[in-house]
Amino acid sequence: MARQDLDLNIEAMAPAKKSGAMKWILIGMLMLSLLGGATVGTLYFAGVIGDTTADASTTGGKNAKKGPQIYLAMDPAFVVNFDATASVRFMQIALQVAARDPAIIESVKEHTPAIRNGLVMLYSSQDPVALNTRAGKEALLQESLDEINRVLTLQTGSAGVENVYFTSFVMQ
Repeated sequence: MARQDLDLNIEAMAPAKKSGAMKWILIGMLMLSLLGGATVGTLYFAGVIGDTTADASTTGGKNAKKGPQIYLAMDPAFVVNFDATASVRFMQIALQVAARDPAIIESVKEHTPAIRNGLVMLYSSQDPVALNTRAGKEALLQESLDEINRVLTLQTGSAGVENVYFTSFVMQ
């Protein structure tokens, strides 16, 4: 009888078996945590949530708050002559600049004469043969952006034009 009592005591000391419900609750909580983390990560990297204390004046340029682009036409169109020996004699370019900060657009308006001067010098020094290709035009777009931002930096101490767009490009 002592052995039988011993077997009963061992069964009483064994831990109770866990039910399957607790396992599913833990799995559910883990899945919710992962789903929540993925949602927050997606919203953060999409720019929907994040650092809302920064503004355009402190971050500047590319790190500024994103808003709609503001366009400014550089009227009248630019007309430059090429070397008399070239098959192409002149080029006419109409362009617009784009920035997201209205203060940058106002700076461009204020310093339009200096910007136009820099662009005329840039355009008149171009090789018309190279400009007949898409790559040549894209390179000129980048050079135009660089020139505008160079002039703005000289005049105001900071750049900020994000894009330049040719709205007309004629060579004859």
